[in-house]
Amino acid sequence: MEYAVVAIAVLAPLVWWIAVYNRLVRLRHTVTESWSDIDVELRRRYELIPNLVETVRGYARHEREVLEKVVALRNQAMHNQGSAAAQAKDENALMAGLRSVFAVAESYPTLRSDANFLALQQELAVTEDRIAAARRFFNGNVRELRNLRQSFPSSVVAGMAGVEEPSFFELDDANERIVPRVRVQDPR
Repeated sequence: MEYAVVAIAVLAPLVWWIAVYNRLVRLRHTVTESWSDIDVELRRRYELIPNLVETVRGYARHEREVLEKVVALRNQAMHNQGSAAAQAKDENALMAGLRSVFAVAESYPTLRSDANFLALQQELAVTEDRIAAARRFFNGNVRELRNLRQSFPSSVVAGMAGVEEPSFFELDDANERIVPRVRVQDPR
C-alpha cells in the first residue's frame, strides 16, 4: 500500500509535467502553422501587387514615384523573415503605399472603370479579408500559448522547456485596419 502511495506521489507530477509539455509543443506547432497561413495569403497579395501596379502604370505614367515606392515596399515586406512584429511593420508600410496607388487611381476615371483594374482590386480586397482572418487565427493561437506560458504552474514547465513568448501580428494604426477599396460608379 505504501508503495502505491509513493508511486502515485511520484508519477502524478511527472504525468502532469508531460501533459503540460505536450500541450506547449502542440501550441507552438499551431502558432507556426497559423503563421504559415498568413504567409500564404501575404504571398498571394505580393503576387497581385505587381499586376495592379502595371495596370495603373499604363494609365498614370507620370505617377512613377508612387508606383516605384509600392513595388519597393512590397519587395521589403515579401523578403522579411523576422518576427510577426517586424512583418507587421512592413505590412503597415505596404498598406499605406497601396492607399497611395488607389488615390492615384481616383484621378483617372477610365482606370477606375478598367476591367483588369476592377478585377485586381476585387482580388486584393478578398486577399485582405483572408489575411485578416488568418491574422485573427494566428493571434488567437499566440494568446493561448502566451496564457499557458505565463500561468503558474505551467510557466515552470515552459521555462524549463525553453518555450519563447511569440509576438502578436498587430497593425499599428486603426486607419490601417481598413481594407483599401476604391468605390467606382458604373459609367453607364
